[in-house]
Amino acid sequence: MEKILAQAFKNSLSYSQYRDLVSTLISEGKSTGNTQSEALLNYSELNETRMNRLEKTIQITDEVKSQLQSLQRNVTWLLLSEGWCGDAAQLVPIIHKMAEVSDKIDLKIVLRDENDALMNEFLTNGARAIPKLIMIDSVTNEVIGDWGPRPEPARKLIADYKATHGVVDEPAKIELQKWYLHDKGITTQNEIATLISEKVLV
Repeated sequence: MEKILAQAFKNSLSYSQYRDLVSTLISEGKSTGNTQSEALLNYSELNETRMNRLEKTIQITDEVKSQLQSLQRNVTWLLLSEGWCGDAAQLVPIIHKMAEVSDKIDLKIVLRDENDALMNEFLTNGARAIPKLIMIDSVTNEVIGDWGPRPEPARKLIADYKATHGVVDEPAKIELQKWYLHDKGITTQNEIATLISEKVLV
């Protein structure tokens, strides 16, 4: 794991570098990732709009701010993402804003398709689901927790839909986006803050 993390750190981007990369690729008619298609480009363009909006509207709650500002040790948040991923577009800006709250948190973003070894260590039910947030002690490089790819109510929404309809189709994705819009990032903040408080406030 030490070698995998070292390689991921080497490949990592800051939030602003990630946003710039996705924007540049879109301007060239491309998406991030190993696969290129019109659909993935369209998703990337839609996600760009979503992220621009969320950067302006997402507010970190006072309770979560207090939890994050009470951290007792430095942690690195290593976040697996891709520009075409709808969940990532909703969640990465929230995670970025949370990291900004505390000088104990260093956020690094890596592209899933360029970091196979890391992704394979953090599969969700055998799937390469993103975004995936990995919390690491900045001094020891010990992995102390992980979160993702969705907050629990969103996970349940998709699981229930798939159980009923057998597929995750466009109507399911619309329902998921509606959930994110209504939730305003609160559940994501609370789940991540609770996890990191349990792992780091010791």
